[in-house]
Amino acid sequence: MYSIDLTGKNGVIIGVANDRSIAWGIASILAQAGARLALTYQNDRVKDRVTNLADTLDGAMTMPCDATDDSQVEEVFHQVGENFGEISFLVHSIAFANREDLSGRFSDTSREGFRIALEVSAYTLLPLVRHAAALMPGGGSVVTMTFNASQRVYPGYNIMGTAKAALEHEVRQLAAEHGGQNIRVNAISAGPLDTLSARGIGGFQDMKRQHSATAPLGRNISMDEVAKTALFLCSDLSSGITGSIIPVDAGYHIMAV
Repeated sequence: MYSIDLTGKNGVIIGVANDRSIAWGIASILAQAGARLALTYQNDRVKDRVTNLADTLDGAMTMPCDATDDSQVEEVFHQVGENFGEISFLVHSIAFANREDLSGRFSDTSREGFRIALEVSAYTLLPLVRHAAALMPGGGSVVTMTFNASQRVYPGYNIMGTAKAALEHEVRQLAAEHGGQNIRVNAISAGPLDTLSARGIGGFQDMKRQHSATAPLGRNISMDEVAKTALFLCSDLSSGITGSIIPVDAGYHIMAV
């Protein structure tokens, strides 16, 4: 009988903002499986919130990380290396776009808005994987978060769809590049969840209603379902999976309408 026991495994979770974050849902279930975690927070505004959450986990550490700042990324992995030695997984769960670039005409996206969305939501995975790989001498797993808007047009998502498409291609590139080190790279394409970032998407509640009405399972997904998929991908049970985009959306992605 198989079970997932991550006792003795260490990992880094990028993107915890509050107790409704996908990153926190994933962190919680990884900790329950026995993993020791390093959680990062973006800035002092969310420091206390994230620190308080981390205090509920055995042996967790927290540190600041603006993932667009190379020096902060380097410092995170220096601290992780000092405290953990090696790590087995990295979870990347960050995305951002200016609110004005999520609405209106896509062709009106500003040059700066395009840059910001792509840098935060897609580029940041590259330096994080580069530093994480140095702490994975025996191999490991990288998991990032995407959304079906990488493939289809969602009103109110605009530039984030472009960013997610870029992120998904990075998953394939990184999987090919790091396969020889036995480092697997995958993405979870989650259905709509009530997170802080989701509040910035115009028509989000309509999106949820459409998903539940159209999905073969006839419902929306839960945070727990996404977290359990991440647990699987961070464990040895997924040892043969890399370069994949795993849909966790109650089957919505297969439907034509």
